[in-house]
Amino acid sequence: MAVNLRGVTTVLLAGTGSDDDYVYRAFSGPLHEVGAIVVTPAPEPRRLVAGYLDAVDDAARSGAPIAVGGVSIGAAVATAWALRHPSAAVAVLAALPAWSGAPANAPAALTARHSARQLRDEGLAATIAAMQAGSPGWLAAELTRSWLAQWPALPDAMDEAAAYVAPTVDELGTLTVPLALVAAVDDPVHPADVAVEWAAAARHAALRTVTLQEMGADPSRLGAACVAALSEI
Repeated sequence: MAVNLRGVTTVLLAGTGSDDDYVYRAFSGPLHEVGAIVVTPAPEPRRLVAGYLDAVDDAARSGAPIAVGGVSIGAAVATAWALRHPSAAVAVLAALPAWSGAPANAPAALTARHSARQLRDEGLAATIAAMQAGSPGWLAAELTRSWLAQWPALPDAMDEAAAYVAPTVDELGTLTVPLALVAAVDDPVHPADVAVEWAAAARHAALRTVTLQEMGADPSRLGAACVAALSEI
């Protein structure tokens, strides 16, 4: 089921609190190498999921099939879109999926809820300081930039993401387009087991892994792993 992305518009959606700048740096190089046209819409924190869906719908409006994907909540929204529009999607690139179905007490959902509450109770500066103290340096720098840009609506985006119902395992079993997955083996917020579950459930899927250190040294390692996984399907 080899997928040729040359000339294919590929829409990548950012994770919660992250932004289009990071997603572009993570995916654009590897995707440009295979000829894809990369689109990375900026998150709208006051309407995170609706904004993402609008961006994907806009990209598909020409009628030409597109590829979709993203990181964390972006991966979930992109996969859900492909499930609803199977004839409009040629592939899904899903990096670091955070949960299947309802979020419940998934680590990423708990983290987002905690950060939203802390932002409202203690303010942006104190919450950023706490985040920086508990994160790898590269991630702290990325989130500091994107959190500042998305304030003051950032807590709303985090709460919305934490309540999002991702595709279920049963729904993933009906996905007809190729699903390229990437897990970070040492990421406690996005457990690798979730990506393994998605790969096992989907009909046409492949999984590659990275480490947080690799992602920090070179963001494009994430996109390259997605492209490599797609080539294996």
